[in-house]
Amino acid sequence: MIITYGFLSTHPPTRCGLATFNAALAGHLGAAGGPSGIVRVAEAGDDLTPTPGVVHTWVGGAPSGWRDSADVLNTFDVAVVQHEYGIYPGRDGGEVLSVLRRLTVPSIVVLHTVPAAPTPRQKSLLEQIAAVAGAVVTLTRSARDRLLLGYAVDAAKVSVIPHGASDFAGEPARRNARPHLLTWGLLGPGKGIEWALGALARLQKVKPAPVYTVAGRTHPKVAELHGEAYRASLHQLGAALGVGRDVHYESSYLDQAALGELIRSADVVVLPYDSTDQVTSGVLVEAVAARIPVVATTFPHAVEVLTDGPGLLVPHKNPAALATAIRKILTRPALAAALRERHGHTEPALRWPAVAQRYQELAATLVTAGSRPVPVAGR
Repeated sequence: MIITYGFLSTHPPTRCGLATFNAALAGHLGAAGGPSGIVRVAEAGDDLTPTPGVVHTWVGGAPSGWRDSADVLNTFDVAVVQHEYGIYPGRDGGEVLSVLRRLTVPSIVVLHTVPAAPTPRQKSLLEQIAAVAGAVVTLTRSARDRLLLGYAVDAAKVSVIPHGASDFAGEPARRNARPHLLTWGLLGPGKGIEWALGALARLQKVKPAPVYTVAGRTHPKVAELHGEAYRASLHQLGAALGVGRDVHYESSYLDQAALGELIRSADVVVLPYDSTDQVTSGVLVEAVAARIPVVATTFPHAVEVLTDGPGLLVPHKNPAALATAIRKILTRPALAAALRERHGHTEPALRWPAVAQRYQELAATLVTAGSRPVPVAGR
């Protein structure tokens, strides 16, 4: 069955996890099916450079933005909507519900965030989104469990399809003279880099002592409100701890080839996040798929993936525990090898082609079932 897909999401040149996810999914579904198109969500002042595949741009504040976006999505067989609070116009991004209510084609809503303690409005909004959607996808079992336990949602609509991963596995292009620790992703408070710096200071007696790369631009919303204050504070902390020269901050945008080379060069991926609420981490999935040992704090997605798996879990905000776990991996070759092999059998299921196939099967079920909603009057 050939199915055409309309996607609603942020999208490159916007540089965020949601945009990267949507671009990868759209590319793989487009390759497997019929013509697809992207309705890109943007804010006034964003870079609106034309991007291949984008058929319409919904700029926040446009009076008919949600209506025009829905009308474009209705020209495809299935609408795939990426949901995260705050990316759509309206309070809590509520105008996405207006889009969904106007659709006359089946919809798949991908939930990138399921708050454990939502506001009453956030809870109501997510329940309404799930009610009008043809299908709901969570990226982890943790997110599905939280959704079904904490929200009034039809369980029969909910599927778990993992976050896709690129094919970054393989031997590094170059060998490092010193062990290499790596964290990547958009930078801002809550990433916990300060705890990793504290751990690095405790690893100076490891011979040779490791180096640490922090790759990623400052999150655009953080930069807008606070500039580079967080990054500057990390430089100051590293200097105070005596490890400033051992930390490299890569703030330029890395394309897939450069990112793959960087990931393959790592001995340990460090995810010292402060959040106890995070049910989805694309960085975690990419690291596991690339078979790089991971040391992570006990956020829900890490607990789901790393328990008895390819990494070690540590308490939040605890540099001593981070250092102990990293030291184990760096000084015990047998442990590092075992971590690289754990869950290796799941790698194919995490690759984007397999993930896209799951979406294709779900879309075919909706189309075959004739899951075409009747638009709500006035919406």
